[in-house]
Amino acid sequence: MTRSIYELTSPEVAQVIADSPMAVLPFGSTEQHGPHLPCGTDTMAAELIAAEIAERTGGLYVPFGPYGVTPIHAGHPGTISLSRATFEGLLKDVCNELIDMGVSTFVFVNWHEGNIASLDGVATDLQSTRDATFIVAHACYTAQRVYEDKGGELTHGGGIEALAILAYNPLLAKVDLAGEPTRPPKAHALDEMRRSKEVYGFITDVTEIDAEGWYGNPQWATEERAAGFVQTVSGAIMDRLGGILALRS
Repeated sequence: MTRSIYELTSPEVAQVIADSPMAVLPFGSTEQHGPHLPCGTDTMAAELIAAEIAERTGGLYVPFGPYGVTPIHAGHPGTISLSRATFEGLLKDVCNELIDMGVSTFVFVNWHEGNIASLDGVATDLQSTRDATFIVAHACYTAQRVYEDKGGELTHGGGIEALAILAYNPLLAKVDLAGEPTRPPKAHALDEMRRSKEVYGFITDVTEIDAEGWYGNPQWATEERAAGFVQTVSGAIMDRLGGILALRS
């Protein structure tokens, strides 16, 4: 059973931390995802995976909130972006409070690329100043890796994100409203550019990828695939998480 700080009493929180001083936090965003997926897609996906990882590790599940750093989606109804300063200040406060409670290991489960710089900055700052270890798992990239050979693509509002919403709540996945699969010129190349680990550039407005702010093939997502989404992605993260924890012990 997932042990969420929201649902536990104060003594129960203390006992969870005493048993396993690990906190698992999900990070996403609230931003437009076209006419067919909810604005909270990234947060919903992150929460699903983070809750499962907390259950598997025995850690404390600590929801962070629905908002992330997403200025590239500004101007689209439903998008609410935090500044990096606000996001990082809030995250530092949350982590410091948890460290004071006895948490010594943090697992950040992220599904939104705009949060990456802030998560890395806060993690390295706190690990250098507090007695705590930080690990970041970008669940969106893990999903891209594990579904690639099945035809899944990590595009904004595309197949893998539709799959996450089918797993979260099928009623929220209005895939029929998306129309035909789309692949605008340069969209895939721009995604590859900004995600490169070697040499990369940036986009500052999602309309650089597509005028409507999304692209891909949401029809790839099926209820059959969605049934295994949480176990598949969280299992792949756990495979790597165990090795990192062993290195840090």
